[in-house]
Amino acid sequence: MVLKFYNSLSRELEVFTPINDGNVGLYTCGPTVYNYPHIGNYRAYIFADILKRTLLYAGYDVTHIMNITDIDDKTIRDSQKEGKTLKDFTEFYTQEFFVDRDALNILPANKYTKATEYIDEMIRVIEKLIEKGFAYKSDDGSVYFNIAKDPEYGKLTRLDLDAQKANAQGRIKSDEYEKDNVQDFALWKSYDATDGDVFWETALGKGHPGWHIECSAMSMKNLGEHFDIHTGGKDNMFPHHENEIAQSECATGKKFVNYWLHNEWLLVDGKKMAKSANNFYTLRDIEKKGYSPLVFRYLALQNSYRTPLNFTFESMDAAKEALNRLYGVFRELPSSDGTVDAIYQEKFKESIGNDLGIPQGIGLLWGLIKDEHINPENKRATILDFDRVLGLGFEKIGNEELPAEIEALKQEREIARNEKNWTRGDELRKNIEEKGYTVKDTEQGQVIYKN
Repeated sequence: MVLKFYNSLSRELEVFTPINDGNVGLYTCGPTVYNYPHIGNYRAYIFADILKRTLLYAGYDVTHIMNITDIDDKTIRDSQKEGKTLKDFTEFYTQEFFVDRDALNILPANKYTKATEYIDEMIRVIEKLIEKGFAYKSDDGSVYFNIAKDPEYGKLTRLDLDAQKANAQGRIKSDEYEKDNVQDFALWKSYDATDGDVFWETALGKGHPGWHIECSAMSMKNLGEHFDIHTGGKDNMFPHHENEIAQSECATGKKFVNYWLHNEWLLVDGKKMAKSANNFYTLRDIEKKGYSPLVFRYLALQNSYRTPLNFTFESMDAAKEALNRLYGVFRELPSSDGTVDAIYQEKFKESIGNDLGIPQGIGLLWGLIKDEHINPENKRATILDFDRVLGLGFEKIGNEELPAEIEALKQEREIARNEKNWTRGDELRKNIEEKGYTVKDTEQGQVIYKN
C-alpha cells in the first residue's frame, strides 16, 4: 500500500519511505497538563490517531511516542494558584487527558513521556550545544540557543534568514511567542523566586528546562536522533517545531525528522477559539450539551486535516444525526462472519493513502452502506475493516451494556412478544423510548440503544 503525505518541511506531497523497513518512529506533541485540553487540541490528537491507524492499516509496526508537558511556565503558575505540588497538579490533568483520549477512541501511544522524567537527557543535549558553540549562558545563569549561529534556522516556516538575523537582538525567556519576535530562546531557565519549589539542581545550575528542549530530548531518547514522522498542530510550527529542529540538528549533526505533518486550525463559528471571545470549548463542555465525543470525532473526519475545521453546534447536530444513522444501519446487519469487499477496500486504501483522504473514505463508507449489491455479512465486515482507520467504534455497536432498568424492560418486552401480547409490548416500547432509548425489532431480535 503506497502512502503519500504532505511534508511541511518540503511543502510537497511525498511518497512515504520509512528509515527502517516495516517500522515507523512517530512522535506527537501532546498536552501541557495545566488544564483540560480544548477541542482544538483534540483535533490535532485525532489527526495523529488517524495517521497512526493508517500506518498500522498499511502493515507497518509503529512506535508512537507522545509527550506530557508537566513542567513549563503555565504548570508552575497554575499549580501555585491552586496551592498544589507540581506533581499532584499535573497528574490530575494527565489522567483527565487519558479519560478524554479513550472517549474519543484514540489509540494509546506506545509510551507517554513526562518532561520531568527526562531532565538528565535535556541537560546532555544542552551541554552538547554549549560545547559546539550553538548555546551560551547568560549573566543570570539561563542558557539560550544562539540562532545566529545556525545558518538553517527558519527552514520549516521559511523565515527570511537575513531579516531574522537582523532582528535576533536579545533573548526571549517565555516559551511561546509570535513569529515576528525572533530572538534567542531559552534552553534552561535559571531559578527565580516566582518558581517557588519547582527547580532542579544540575550541572547547568538551579532551574528548570525551557519547553522546546523537552520534546527534542524525549523524542531522541525514545526514537533515535533521526526518526520518521513528527506531528502537531499548525500553531506548533513556530516557535516550537522550528526550535526543535534547530537545537536537535545542531546538537547531533544529523537530520532530525524526515516528515513533518501539521493539521490546520479549528475555528468556532468562523473565529479563532478564545476564552475572551466566549467560544472556548473542552470535550466536557460539548458532552454537557448532549454530544458524544465520537460525534466530535466524526465531525473532525469530514475535513482534510490540512484544511481549517469550522466547529458549530449546527454542524455537530448534523454529525450526530449522520453518525446515529450509520450506527442504526450497522446494528441491523447480521453478526455472522463475512468477507471484506475487495473493490471497496482497494478504493478505501487509495483514498487514505493519498495524504490521509479520510473525507473520501467517509464517502466510501456511505456508498457501502447504501450499496444493495453487497450482502449484509460482507457489508458488516467491510465497515469494520474501514473502522480500523476511522475509529468510530463500530466494533462496540450491539455490545453496549444497558442500565439494569432498561435491561429489565427489554426482557419483559421479550416475554410479552413471545406471548404475542402486542398491546403490552407496545406499552413497554413507549416506556423505553421515553427514557431516551431507541427500540428496533429485527430478525435477530430486539435492538435497544441510547439516543
